[in-house]
Order: sequence, then structure tokens, then C-alpha cells
Amino acid sequence: MAGKHSPEFLALVDSAKARIPEVSVADVMEMRARGDVMTLIDTREESEWARGHIAGAIHMSKGVIERDVERTVSEKDALLVLYCGGGFRSALAADALHQMGYINAVSMDGGWRGWTAADGETSD
Repeated sequence: MAGKHSPEFLALVDSAKARIPEVSVADVMEMRARGDVMTLIDTREESEWARGHIAGAIHMSKGVIERDVERTVSEKDALLVLYCGGGFRSALAADALHQMGYINAVSMDGGWRGWTAADGETSD
């Protein structure tokens, strides 16, 4: 997927990834299996969400998450696991949430594509 993105966008994503924690699809599956308390946030567009999403996730697209997150998650230390299609938009969103004080916002590397490839539980 990286080949379809501009070098400037990829540099922006790389910069964000240097500042925020990332977790793998396997990490999130293990966390869910243990019953860890987390909020899964799908940062993809509405049309992507409508085609399917991780079971139990909520939707706040990259375009509105900064505006809407405080209405949904007031605890700044809550574990927020963000995902998108592959892990780029979610990294940018996690970086923005860190700047807003959400200290446990993480990006799931691999995103929706990684989740479905690993046969993760989904909803549609």
C-alpha cells in the first residue's frame, strides 16, 4: 500500500509513528482474549466502516476524531486502540490524540487489512 502514497504523506506518517506507540494485530487479539479494557476506534471513512469493522469498535473517522473524542472518551488515560486500513491514518490520529493529552492512544499496525487477514472477529 505504501507505493500508492506520496513521499510527503509517508514522511508525515513516519514522523507520527516515531512519537506514538504501535501495537500489532496479534497484540490486540491477545489483549481482547485477556479481557483488557480498551476502546477500539475505527478511523476509516464512513463508507469503509459500513463495509465492515472490528467487532466492538466505535467509529470516529480521521477527519473528526479530534473534534469528537472528548464526548466519547473523557478519561485521558484510557487505552485507545486506533485502526484504519493499514495503520497510516490511525498513526496520524493517535499522534493528534497524544497532543490532546490522551497518553494511551496507540495505533494498530496492519489495520483492518491485517485484522481480516488474521481472521479477527468482525461486524458489518
